[in-house]
Order: sequence, then C-alpha cells, then structure tokens
Amino acid sequence: MSRRFQGFRAAVLSTAALAFPGAADAQSVGKSAAAALSVPELDFHPPSPEVHEVSGVPVLFLREPTVPLVNVLARFEGGFARLGRDFYGAGTALPALLRYGGTATMTPDSVDRVLEYYALQTSFGGGGEAISSSLNTLTEHLDEALAIWGAMLREPRFDPNEVEVWRGREMESVRRRPDDPQRLAFSEFNRLLYGDHPIGWEMEEADLAPELVGPNRLHALHRRIVCPRNLVLGVTGDLPWSAIEPRLRRLLEEWPACGDPLLPSPIPDIRREPGVFLIPRALDQSVLVMAHPTSVRLGEDVAYFSVQIGNAILGAGGFSSRILSRVRTEEGYAYSAASLWTTPRRYDGIVGAVTRTRPENTVPALRLILDIMQDMRDSAPTDEEVRTAVDQVVNGFVFNFETPAQIVSRRMFYLAQDLPRDWLERYLQGVQRVTPASVRSVFARNLRPGEMTILVVGDPERIDLEALGSLGHVTVLEVAGASKP
Repeated sequence: MSRRFQGFRAAVLSTAALAFPGAADAQSVGKSAAAALSVPELDFHPPSPEVHEVSGVPVLFLREPTVPLVNVLARFEGGFARLGRDFYGAGTALPALLRYGGTATMTPDSVDRVLEYYALQTSFGGGGEAISSSLNTLTEHLDEALAIWGAMLREPRFDPNEVEVWRGREMESVRRRPDDPQRLAFSEFNRLLYGDHPIGWEMEEADLAPELVGPNRLHALHRRIVCPRNLVLGVTGDLPWSAIEPRLRRLLEEWPACGDPLLPSPIPDIRREPGVFLIPRALDQSVLVMAHPTSVRLGEDVAYFSVQIGNAILGAGGFSSRILSRVRTEEGYAYSAASLWTTPRRYDGIVGAVTRTRPENTVPALRLILDIMQDMRDSAPTDEEVRTAVDQVVNGFVFNFETPAQIVSRRMFYLAQDLPRDWLERYLQGVQRVTPASVRSVFARNLRPGEMTILVVGDPERIDLEALGSLGHVTVLEVAGASKP
C-alpha cells in the first residue's frame, strides 16, 4: 500500500485516538466515552489518474513509486452479447483460453513456465459486454512481462487440447446444473424474465458443439473483440509516464486491426406479467425468487441514489435490513434473505427478493416479504434507518481507494459506461443527500409487490399449493435433468 493511502488510514486512526483523552484511565473508556467521541470532518481527495492516448488507445495512468511493481489493465468492449447466440459458447470460453490456450509461438506449458519464472500474475475474465485482463510484475521484468502478456492477448494459439478440456468441463457443468437448486432457480428465473436475451441465456449442450467452440471459432471471435478499437488500458506503478509510453507503443504497434464490427448491445424485453411458477423438486428447503421490472437507471438522478439507500433498508443491508430482521430474526423462516434492485445504465433493471426456507414455510415467507415491500411503498423509512444505510456507504468509502490499480480500474469502468471521471465522489455526495421522503417517493413509484413474477423450486408434496395459488396463477415448469418428488 502506498504512503498516501497509509497516511490516510493513519490519520483516521490517530484522530480517533485523540478523541479519547482519558484512555489511560480504563474506567473513562466505555459507553459514555464513545458517546462523547468527536472526530474532525473527513477531508479525503483520492488521486486522479492522468489520461493519455497511445496509438489511438485511451490510457489511464497513475504513478505509484513506493513499491517496485507495475500493474497493467486492459478492458476490451465486446462479448457474446454483441455477437449473437451462436457465439455464446466461444464467448464464454474466450477469457479462460486466452490464459491457458498458449500463444502462436508458445505451447500452454511454455507460457506457464515463463509466467512462473518471472513471478508474473495475470488475470482474464469477462462476460456478455466486455473482456478484461490484468498483469502484475516487478518493474525490472516489465519488458519481458509485456512481451508474454501481449502475445497471449494478440496472438493466442487456442490449443485444441485445452479447448477440449474447457469444453468437457463446461459440458459437465451443464449436466449438473439441475442438481443445484439455487443455481437452477436463478437460471430459470432469468429465462422467465429475459427470454432470448443474453441475460436470460444459460449454457446448453448445443452451445458447446465442437464447431461452435473450436479453435477456428475462437480465432474469429478474438479478431472482433480483442483488438485496439475496443481497448482501454490502465497502468499504475513506480515508473514515470515517459518510461511507460514507449513500452505501450511497442505493445500496440504489433496488434492487428479489428475484424468485423460488433453488433449493438441488445435491449432486453423484460417480462411484465405477474405469475407464480413452480419447479418440482424433492428438497428440504424451497428456493424463492421474485422480481419485476423497474425503470430506475444508473445516473445522477435523485431516484438512483434513493434506490441504493432504500434497497439497503429493504433487504440488501444485512442484519439491519427489514427483510432479514423479520424473515430470520422475528419469524425464523430462513437463515438468509435479501432484496435486489438492479440499475443498469442503458436499460431497465429489476427489483425483488430471494430466500430459502422449509417447504411448509414457503407461502408464509413469500407473504411476509411482500408485506414488507408494501410497507416500504406505503410509508417512509425512519431517519435512523436512512442514517444507518448512508453511514454504511460513507464508512466504507475509503475501501474504494485501497490501491492505485483499484482506482484506475474503476475509472476504466466509468469511461466504458460514459460516466464522469469523478463518479465515485458524486455517488458519495448523492447518497448523503437521500432523505426518508425521497426513499418513500421512489418506492411508491417503482415497487409493485402485487406484480411480482415469483419462482419456487421446491417439493409440491410439502408446499401448500392452494395457498400458493392465492398469490397468482401457478404454472408448473418441467426442467429436465434432476430427480423429482
């Protein structure tokens, strides 16, 4: 951790120590001393990365001279969501096979040996909209590190044996999915709400056909995604920009141009009809998932910030939230329960809740959660509830700036989402302006407990089906691949 980050934490700790002038007297340190605690207002201005451009690629750079390390981060806009269902299998495989599939001139084992020899740390990940990778190296090995990492990204081999190993593991995962009740519930619920949209896709054996997940397919996909047109880079480390820039230029000058352009990001048509769906399974605990669409989106509107605080009060704030305290602590229906409220940038999200409970408690638990949601619609939360939720955000604020790489990674995401560079600071200010009235307003406009799509994975022999039907028409979903009652 750098001196500036260490210094910030030390300042916080020393301030707290000064607030206890009688600490030497053990009797003076207690509830009364804690109540009298006085801490100066936090004044923290996190460092902001420099913004450069190298060979047409945006680069965010933050100097960190206290340790002899360099971190390089890459984000490529694009994924299977931008190419269609035929690329779902290959798009899912791409990050793993960039790492384990070798390069044009090196076998997978040779790549592993080079990474181990230089003690290089790499990561590769991604999803429907983007592919990301990172490199961490000692400064003295930066040239060698960029050479091997660049080859992995620019010139992947996609070794057929490694492709087949990945495909085999994924086939086994597909076959086992129906045996995991929670995974089954979430995957089928996504299908219900999102249909034929990437969010609603689940891997099937047909997606893993050899012709759809072979080296040729992966190379075609790679040419369209992992290329300079889609790239944003981030760099942190103990070298000045004058030393970083020529190295990045060498990395990029050998990179082939992108292939065919990507498709636009598809906008989901989310299910809006309420209903109750049951997947019969002989389980000792039912899995319950419910949600409906909502139009609140990521942005600087007061509704967005009020959703963040209101959702923490409803069920996302742990033991202080209403759903968990009532479902678990008061009624003993479940060990865990939580709300969810997604707020994408470019399309509608969903609001709902999830829990697991004994089959006999399925309907009582559902009714209780719906009642808690109705209470959030009908009346404003207390000042104390809002203050507690805001404090959780504020007190955790420093942890968003623990490392320079974390700061740069966040800025890269904001750039991709077309958000202001200082979005995290604006977010903090936004949640601090939330009031009970603003939470009540956004919940009254956007939360509709009676319009939930409800999915239950559980034992129909032990669930009160008549009572379940009182929540809406019950449709039984037959999902192949797992034992039934």
